Amino acid sequence: MTDTDLNNRVAAVRSFNRFFTRQIGVLREGLLHSDFTLTETRVLYELAHHGEQPSSALCRDLGLDRGYLSRIVAKFEGAGLVRKVPSATDARSKTLQMTEHGREVYEPLDRSSREEVGEMLSQLGEDDQLRLLEAMGTIRELLGKQAGMKYAQPFVLRTHVPGDLEWITRRHGEFYGKQLGWDASFEALVGQICADFERNFNPALERCWIAEMDGQRVGSIAVAQSGEEGVAKLRLLLVEEQARGYGLGSTLVDECHRFARAAGYRAMQLWTTDQQQEARKIYMSKGYQLVASEPVHAFGKDMANETWRLDLSQASC
Repeated sequence: MTDTDLNNRVAAVRSFNRFFTRQIGVLREGLLHSDFTLTETRVLYELAHHGEQPSSALCRDLGLDRGYLSRIVAKFEGAGLVRKVPSATDARSKTLQMTEHGREVYEPLDRSSREEVGEMLSQLGEDDQLRLLEAMGTIRELLGKQAGMKYAQPFVLRTHVPGDLEWITRRHGEFYGKQLGWDASFEALVGQICADFERNFNPALERCWIAEMDGQRVGSIAVAQSGEEGVAKLRLLLVEEQARGYGLGSTLVDECHRFARAAGYRAMQLWTTDQQQEARKIYMSKGYQLVASEPVHAFGKDMANETWRLDLSQASC
């Protein structure tokens, strides 16, 4: 098989993935016209159909980050949808159990899901329905042999196009304004970073990626020149709330590392603050080291500016 053949086949699989997720609508932020995201509905499904289970099992079976699942569970507990009960096998442990109220809330979602799939099938004749089911069985059989695809995430990455940097600027301002209470000066700073990146863009040494789910932008990251020989800047990392729990932030950082190595960089450097805890966890997991910290008052808050650095020869990806 030639490289061209492989590229064409990869493109065909990715095209099918995008088509199918659009067709069944599983990646809508409000799944089945509800207030729940896809990830939240998957958690409810597991508890409704497979009974009570420990958080660790949900993390494993759904491929979720433990911290992200913990936030979902806290939300569900607050709404009275789930509760923690002593484990039947280990009194020191707790398992998650759906409450009666949770079942009342979940049942309309489950019914809507069955109805939507039934409506999709009803548009096909008997023979075509059987062909579809057979094709699905073939896909499960072939891919099931691999014990899971390494990159089987519900998102795709692409390089930036006109309009993306404006989106990055706006969403950084909105996101951190809502999450951390930062004022408009942060959005202005991101806008300046994006303007400088676009004005001086060198495609051989710089790259910006956008993550999409069902055609909607849900994340970003960039590699930029730092002015120091052999050192690149990691910039503009953002993961929208509905895209969390899939390892998107980690994937974006890994993509930067791969590009930086190929471009000849020997190290990565980044700026963040002590308030951006989720991003800091990703950086630390990749081997970044804190090399400088300075207390400041910025974006309407007291915080610490931080500089982190990574030797690419020791990076995990």
